[in-house]
Amino acid sequence: MTENELNLNARLEALLFVAPEPVAPSQLAAALGVSARKVEKGLEELAALYSDAENPRGLRLQRLHGRVQLTSAPEMAAQIERFLGLEATSRLSRAALEVLAIVAYRRPVTRPQIDAIRGVNSDSALKSLLHKGLLQEVGRSASPGRPILYSLTPAFLQHFGLHSLQELPPLDLESVESQESTTGDEIWGVKT
Repeated sequence: MTENELNLNARLEALLFVAPEPVAPSQLAAALGVSARKVEKGLEELAALYSDAENPRGLRLQRLHGRVQLTSAPEMAAQIERFLGLEATSRLSRAALEVLAIVAYRRPVTRPQIDAIRGVNSDSALKSLLHKGLLQEVGRSASPGRPILYSLTPAFLQHFGLHSLQELPPLDLESVESQESTTGDEIWGVKT
């Protein structure tokens, strides 16, 4: 790594550290006066540095919806909660996990679409997930009644310890269909 690249990575790290929310790589490029390609290269290097198993770090680089954010490592959650005096995070209900799974694989999605897949009303689970910051409203559908479209937030990735949505397991529709006829402890192939 050259000195210029190190300086770029250090500057990227500093901007990500102070950013109050996820930022687009193009914003970082504009702020640093470098090309988007150099920013992407720097972000890849930072991500590799933070995920190096031989030299574990307390930070991670997280991507969602074309934006990037510096977050704490998921394995540090207990220490961070203890340090900040926070209560342990509440468990998500089965209904909330079902809604999250649907939104994760069908995003953006409307409440009527979620209800159709689940076969029951999802208002309560949606309200809970919106309140916890795991889901967000991202617009309105063009369909009749213009229902609200829901998608995931960066908090979803943090909650489940993911760096990006590409880390979600592939959806096995045959497994889902077979599970619809059983009442196990799994939702869409994920243990609850």
